[in-house]
Amino acid sequence: MTEIEILLEEHGVKPTPNRILIARALATAGRPLSMTELEDELGTIDKSNVFRALTLFRESHLVHALEDSGEGIRYELCHSHDHERDDDLHVHFFCEKCHRTYCLEDIPVPTVAVPSSYEVHGSSFTLRGLCPDCK
Repeated sequence: MTEIEILLEEHGVKPTPNRILIARALATAGRPLSMTELEDELGTIDKSNVFRALTLFRESHLVHALEDSGEGIRYELCHSHDHERDDDLHVHFFCEKCHRTYCLEDIPVPTVAVPSSYEVHGSSFTLRGLCPDCK
């Protein structure tokens, strides 16, 4: 069994060929990908199959979905080994020039105290500016 197949199973996701390809593409991208970027990377899997897999991955906490400055949602593989919760949340950086989003994996999302009447289901933290290549 490959590392990707093990990760899928740890999250309660059956490792079908398409799901393995999608998860592998996210794992090797090095940065969060939009649906279009993922489709372009895969080429052989139609949009509806990619969308269904990403929906399942989100429900199983296998991917993080990041809203990317009004340009849509980007997806990255979650390295949590728990299908109930995300335990690897980290800060992201959006470059305003090249429009890429980068993972800052060594910087955890800050804890925010909310009133007890609210129930938090997730969070994201994205900084904006210029990446080292565009600076």
